[in-house]
Amino acid sequence: MPRQDRPVGHPRPLHHHSGSPFRPRAAALALCSALVCAALVATAVPPASATAPGAGAVPGAAAGALGSPGMAVAPYFYNGWGDPPDPVAVMRATGVRWFSMAFVLDGGGCDPQWDGTRPLTGGVDQATVDAVRAAGGDVIPSFGGGRGPYLETGCPDAAALAAAYLRVIDAYGLRAIDVDIEGAPYADAGVRRKVVDALKTVKADDPGIVEYVTFPSGGDGPDAPLVEQAAAAGLRPDGWSIMPFDFGGTEHDMGAATIRAAEGLARVLRSAYGYDADDAYHHMGISSENGVTGDGEAITQVDFRTVAAYAARHRIARLTFWSVNRDRPCHGAYRTDDTCSGVAQRDWDFTKVLVDSGL
Repeated sequence: MPRQDRPVGHPRPLHHHSGSPFRPRAAALALCSALVCAALVATAVPPASATAPGAGAVPGAAAGALGSPGMAVAPYFYNGWGDPPDPVAVMRATGVRWFSMAFVLDGGGCDPQWDGTRPLTGGVDQATVDAVRAAGGDVIPSFGGGRGPYLETGCPDAAALAAAYLRVIDAYGLRAIDVDIEGAPYADAGVRRKVVDALKTVKADDPGIVEYVTFPSGGDGPDAPLVEQAAAAGLRPDGWSIMPFDFGGTEHDMGAATIRAAEGLARVLRSAYGYDADDAYHHMGISSENGVTGDGEAITQVDFRTVAAYAARHRIARLTFWSVNRDRPCHGAYRTDDTCSGVAQRDWDFTKVLVDSGL
């Protein structure tokens, strides 16, 4: 039965479609805490509805592809490493309204905690959420990621995993969640089924919640087992997002490579769900990376503009990237610590490109 006890003040949206090693560092947390506290008293960012797309906006694009204005564009932000920037300063500089906050992991015994080490509420992460909301934005917590410990493996069954997801939803009065399943959890059919069943329970319990699933992709698109499992079980996420990078370092035009992988995702969705072309696009997402990837590919602002134009043309459900922390120029040599992109840029260039898509 749908829940009647969710926190007030954050109503669920109506649906518009029929979608490196990570080690917390004390210095980074202290910096983020100071920045967030300052943001709480700063001038709020104007409401999304009052902000016109930037000069680079795709012609004809309109805000609000899914859920609420700007939700489709929610770049990843993390407090535990990567010299976290002031999210409100990023909002003011770019017009972005949403962030995907990484990662909610298992603190032990199927207990959801930020990075598996910080309390779910009352710490720096809640301060970040409060600051973003005070400035007119919101967040999408992301579960999973590239390294655990994962709730998806630590929770004993789908019911317990759903309860963990719902605990986070209730703690923050969330409008959307993202489950990033990759690596060992993605390769395990039992874990994939647990995630599918848990997300079905969450949706049944809270029909207004927007559910995104993020998963790996090859150069020609993702493999089909997770999508097919979900379709067979009756789960229809609001957005299936692929990570179209780390293709082995052989790709040189990452804009074209991303679109090729995205078209492969569209084919998988059409086959699994019987969607027509438009419905497939409206239920898919792209979760890219800016700058130098783990396989040494260079994803540039030109690539992002190519992908943003494609995304706006097809009105996809989600267009995001890893990460805001990396959306800065490196001062000196590129460092693989998620603090800068490794390509020539100004602060927040990649975020601005996706905001200007108008999604």
